[in-house]
Amino acid sequence: MNKIVQVTSLKKSYKDVHAVKGLDFYVEEGKLFAFLGPNGAGKSTTIDMICTYLRPDSGKILLDGSEVGKNDDEIRRKIGIVFQDSVLDPILTVRENVTIRGSMYGLHGKELKEAVENACEVVGMTDFMKRPYGKLSGGQRRRVDIARALVNTPKILFLDEPTTGLDPQTRVNVWNTISDLQKQNNMTIFLTTHYMEEASDADYVVVIDDGKIAAKGTPAQLKEKYAGNYLYIVPKNKDSLLNTLKKNKITYKQNIDTISIPIVHTVDSLEILDKVRENIDSFEVIKGTMDDAFIGITGKEIRR
Repeated sequence: MNKIVQVTSLKKSYKDVHAVKGLDFYVEEGKLFAFLGPNGAGKSTTIDMICTYLRPDSGKILLDGSEVGKNDDEIRRKIGIVFQDSVLDPILTVRENVTIRGSMYGLHGKELKEAVENACEVVGMTDFMKRPYGKLSGGQRRRVDIARALVNTPKILFLDEPTTGLDPQTRVNVWNTISDLQKQNNMTIFLTTHYMEEASDADYVVVIDDGKIAAKGTPAQLKEKYAGNYLYIVPKNKDSLLNTLKKNKITYKQNIDTISIPIVHTVDSLEILDKVRENIDSFEVIKGTMDDAFIGITGKEIRR
């Protein structure tokens, strides 16, 4: 297991505001890592420090063995960033935008041309490289943003809200592109997102709140620990079912035509179902989602 990003005792304050309060975590190479938290939790500040844009007050950050604050130029050559808001020129063509980005890494001549062609081919946009960036659709622009971040062949790709504002089909297409990149190049993906279903596909998740780590684990572990699971029963006789639940001291909520029963583990539904078996018209067990887990961890919804 190679830890491509290691963050130790990281702190950052703005006068009296303590934005980051001693974070410790790591990211494994080749994995999809989700970094979540409500607005104001310290996500952007942390990412800016990892990407060398902001100097920490204290703590240590290593990226692929290079230390932030000591090897910043080397680190910048190893990373690619897809910002939430576009940083490309709407008047310039796709090719011109990506070429300018490549030249900032010291690429030139044949090497630069090949890097631009490869980056554009990887994200499937060679057919509109001559079009102005500002004339593209939202999905096409996102592909260009990703190509811009790939032109230097980074070892780790930072994605800051990569699909915000895109329609569901375009979001799927963008994620298919990202997934292909990860598999083909063993690229590490560092993701922040407001779409919890995207975080559900991560290999590991860290949730921060108020500048501190509030929870961490795989999506399955977080859902199991923090999300509520429910057993929904449509009874043949509602009154009879309610009497049985009350008799057995089982907590429930009465809806229009269903009874919902909170359960800790989905397997807990078996004992309840056995008690009311003869009075079931239909039932369904719903596992908690990453949205549920996030709210369970932070006590608040992600604010868009």
